[in-house]
Amino acid sequence: MHRRNFLRNTAVGVGGIVAAGVPSRSEGARSASPEEEISASERSGMTLTTDFEGGSLGKVIRVTDTYTRCILLGEVDQLGRNRQVSWYYFRIDGAPASELTIDFTDLAGEYNSRPGNHAVTPDTPPVYSYDGCHWTHVGKANWHAFEGSMRLRIKPAKSRLWIAHVAPYTTRHLAQLLEEIKGAHALEYQVIGKSVQGRDIPMLTITDPGTAQKQKKVVWLMFRQHAWEAGSSWAGEGAIRFLLSPDPIAVRVRRETILKILPMQDPDGVSRGGVRFNAYGYDLNRNWDINDPVKMPEITAARDAILNWAEHGGRIDFFLSLHNDETNEYLIGPPSPRFRPLGQKVFEELTRTTTFDPSHAYEEDQGKVTPLQPGRMDVAQALYYQDSLPAFLIEQRIAHVGKLGRCPTIDDRMEFGKGLVKSIWAALA
Repeated sequence: MHRRNFLRNTAVGVGGIVAAGVPSRSEGARSASPEEEISASERSGMTLTTDFEGGSLGKVIRVTDTYTRCILLGEVDQLGRNRQVSWYYFRIDGAPASELTIDFTDLAGEYNSRPGNHAVTPDTPPVYSYDGCHWTHVGKANWHAFEGSMRLRIKPAKSRLWIAHVAPYTTRHLAQLLEEIKGAHALEYQVIGKSVQGRDIPMLTITDPGTAQKQKKVVWLMFRQHAWEAGSSWAGEGAIRFLLSPDPIAVRVRRETILKILPMQDPDGVSRGGVRFNAYGYDLNRNWDINDPVKMPEITAARDAILNWAEHGGRIDFFLSLHNDETNEYLIGPPSPRFRPLGQKVFEELTRTTTFDPSHAYEEDQGKVTPLQPGRMDVAQALYYQDSLPAFLIEQRIAHVGKLGRCPTIDDRMEFGKGLVKSIWAALA
């Protein structure tokens, strides 16, 4: 049985675990100043560290000065099931001047209680950075399967570097964005609740306050239900920045539409370097058929905001939750003749105008909910089956995207966020 690691973050040295505790909010991934650069003579003392926000790794075994094995941490749910190994993020100090080999092990997981799930594969190369801000994917030649593990070979250009599953987006990134856009004429900021550990669950409303509100279409966008899916947050930031921009289309969108945006649903998981479970081990894109404000306050806050809006006469023309997947990309909607044309139009607009590269045609959720297993409804299922709302879910792959000819970058995600808003707006017109 796998250990439950809901709240633990670990700082590790090349000989193994050396410290444990809550992630520091003060460090984070930041640029190294020149005086912090480690000289070549000190590189033999290489360390791997996760004592910053979002950091995660398991036990580290130093085999030689240039060969390290990392046993990835992973997380399980409240029942000790569904182990997910979808996130790692660490810093190397004192990296050797020669080629470094790192093996990532203990990769097997479980999804929807079915074993055999793997997230760290030849299709999902890591990213690296020398400043904690600008990220580059490892080339195929330097990332391959090896004896049940994934092997990374890298010759560091500097003695300090960060390595992650995908380009990280932490609560500090969101805080910086919110500070930048604070006071924008078209923006209203609210805190709709608190996470298990007391972090804010924010909601942004973006619309032109100078135009009549009653006839406007209303779109709800939800991001980052799962902590590892950082690409969701980058897309969300791209959407927000576009909506508040002077772009002529953004101006029209604000005049004609009210956007309700939930930018980060699991701030605790994001902060500790989690995968897809909140601090009590609950999957925040399951359990939407359960009301537990103590163990799942994040779901309660979002559900209450959505349903209170609807119950007080607010229209909801489109709801979308955005996610990341290793290799699949698709849009799924409710099995309803009423909402089918809308889902198909959004799918077509995304496919035509953005880098959306679907694995298959537009799909309708056929009620894959088992009544005898409470806690399995995702947000789109619950909002449709329980409240008859036009709720959709989109997955974007982190692996190679055909339209891009490579794995997606931060800029790609930001641009997709912009295109996502434009596609939904065009479909609703």
